[in-house]
Amino acid sequence: MMEVDRAVFFGILAKVWTMLAGPVTAVMVAVHFTPELQGYYYTFATVIALQVFVELGLGTVITQFASHEWSKLRLDAEGFIAGDGAALSRLRSIAHLAMRWYFTGGVVVAFGLGAAGYLFFKGSQAENISWFEPWLFLCLATGANIFFVPLWSLLEGCNQVSRLYAYRMVQGVGTSLATWLAILAGAKLWTAGIAIVVTVVMSYVFIRRYYWPFAKSLFIAEIPSERISWRNDMLPMQWRMALSWISGYFVFSLFTPVLFKFHGPAIAGQMGMTWSLVTVVGVASSWLMPKVPRFGIFIAEKKYTELDSFFGKIARIVTGMAAVIALCIFIAVYLMYNMDVFLAKRILPPMQTGLFLMAQTLVVASMPFSAYLRAHKREPLMILSVVTAVLIGISTLILGKYYSATGMAVGYLLINAMVFPVVLLIWSHYRSVWHRSHATA
Repeated sequence: MMEVDRAVFFGILAKVWTMLAGPVTAVMVAVHFTPELQGYYYTFATVIALQVFVELGLGTVITQFASHEWSKLRLDAEGFIAGDGAALSRLRSIAHLAMRWYFTGGVVVAFGLGAAGYLFFKGSQAENISWFEPWLFLCLATGANIFFVPLWSLLEGCNQVSRLYAYRMVQGVGTSLATWLAILAGAKLWTAGIAIVVTVVMSYVFIRRYYWPFAKSLFIAEIPSERISWRNDMLPMQWRMALSWISGYFVFSLFTPVLFKFHGPAIAGQMGMTWSLVTVVGVASSWLMPKVPRFGIFIAEKKYTELDSFFGKIARIVTGMAAVIALCIFIAVYLMYNMDVFLAKRILPPMQTGLFLMAQTLVVASMPFSAYLRAHKREPLMILSVVTAVLIGISTLILGKYYSATGMAVGYLLINAMVFPVVLLIWSHYRSVWHRSHATA
């Protein structure tokens, strides 16, 4: 009744682990880091998110295109891809494109983002903190991690979500353990880079153990016949996705750096830790992401009645779970402040946290609708994403500068409250147009 299959189960389990591990990490950071060091730690995470300017949404595009081809393909007994030759040829062309793109992207992140971070942090207020070497190490590790992105996107698009989400659960545990051990060992700002190196090693072991034939079927084999053209087929969706992804950076990743610049690393640390709690609302997306390939398969087979029935159920579950999780987090923060728990001083007060939680609930509730539209290999939400990002970016800069975290939270909530009904209207319009055109074709 709740659509909990193996993939969803492990997706939920991974998110639950994040919910449990997050407070443990927060406590360890609060105990072992000074407020200023905590500010650097969380600002590192938001600045490294600039890698979105290198990825440019290609991973999501790959997943959607791969899911349409996978409707004619399967894995054989040895793990190699078998089925329709033309579909396999097109899938290989996607894989080759992705490999070239993300190799270049990894190099750009490792060195370009390293230089950009140096320019950002060199004028910081806390000059006694040694940050340059840990930052460079983090950028190099992140660049290596980007090399695996095309494989994850292809595996998800090829509906290998059951084993993939089980691995993500194991990876989450491994990364958390690496983070905790690094903090206890006194790694300080080296902690984030160490955790990513562990992720890279685990990723290689997983691919080698379970999907080496799959990878060889795509990346080593030649493309025999039909190809997916990046310029003609993928670019029309990708440039829209790129703008949406870049917009997402300004929606989610400006809060901590802006506070870092205008109000210092201590309050930036509070914002960073609070945001790590707010993003737990995304646990609700555990019901959505493993199901997205099925959206694409339904569309490829023109089974729109089954698609809408399945989608409606998933959307209701995601929205309800997001609201429940947000309420639980708010109650926990409220009790922490009223009981004067020492960790409470490292996060924002209940009012600001509550405003961020309400806004994030609206964001998560809109995810099924955007996934539904993108499963058609189109991106009609691009303009709305850009407008939303500009509005939130402006409100974050202005309200954050003059009214600190409270101003940011109010602006974030008001803008998302206006955007959510527009998402519903766009979804309803395009769903009607696309399905009617197919029915009359």
